[in-house]
Amino acid sequence: MLAPFLLTFVLFFIYPMLRAIQLSFTSSSLTETGAYVGFANYAKLVGDADFWASLRHTGAFALYTTIPTAAIGLLMALAVNRLLRAKNFALALFFLPYVLPVSVVTLVWQWILNGNFGIVNALTGLNNLWFSHVDTAMVTVAVVTVWWTVGFKMLLFLAGLQNIPKETYEAAALDGAQGFQIFRYITWPLLWPITMLVLILQLIASLKIFAQVYILTGGGPFNSTRVVLQYMYETAFQNLNGGYASTIAVAFFLIVLTMSLLQAALLSRKS
Repeated sequence: MLAPFLLTFVLFFIYPMLRAIQLSFTSSSLTETGAYVGFANYAKLVGDADFWASLRHTGAFALYTTIPTAAIGLLMALAVNRLLRAKNFALALFFLPYVLPVSVVTLVWQWILNGNFGIVNALTGLNNLWFSHVDTAMVTVAVVTVWWTVGFKMLLFLAGLQNIPKETYEAAALDGAQGFQIFRYITWPLLWPITMLVLILQLIASLKIFAQVYILTGGGPFNSTRVVLQYMYETAFQNLNGGYASTIAVAFFLIVLTMSLLQAALLSRKS
């Protein structure tokens, strides 16, 4: 019964990964396998200013989205969990953006933040080109991403809240716990495993950012929002340098894996 899954996993995940590692040691183009060049591509990557710049942009995006998404998702889950009659409506309303494809999400926000007729500029009296200004482009993409993905994190937190036994709250109330004390000493510690999961999932998703940046800003202005996956895409499909693109992919995989493991280790120490 495991054979279909294992075959699919090996064929579409393990083999491409091993193939990418192999290509990273070659001078391959996009269509032809090139000569073996050893660690030349990795030596080039170490001194590649464009790669390190894209890595910094990716890290900034992760910083702008990881903790805010978790915090807002938790607040939304706490609010929904306290509702009685309108719980299902609020749950559907908050979760709706998550089911939208990225193309729809970006199109909606391009209209909302349009510099000429966007509703945000009209309501605030500003005349800001949100996606075309160096100081606001990445932050704006982060805001769009948080709005789009926070519904799923809310759902995870809500599931955790509903699994906390009511008897625990009743016992705390009998001991005199009230308000924030209940959240600090009961809800938050029991939600910590869910919080760890949310933070790790969001960090990985944020580091893998591509579609929103590619559609909303194209990496601009002046490459200020070009992230690692976009740089890898441009290297492979525009510059037709498959070997070096594979090197970027392997290096970035190791960076994401290391950061995820470090985050998991740090979070587990606090639990």
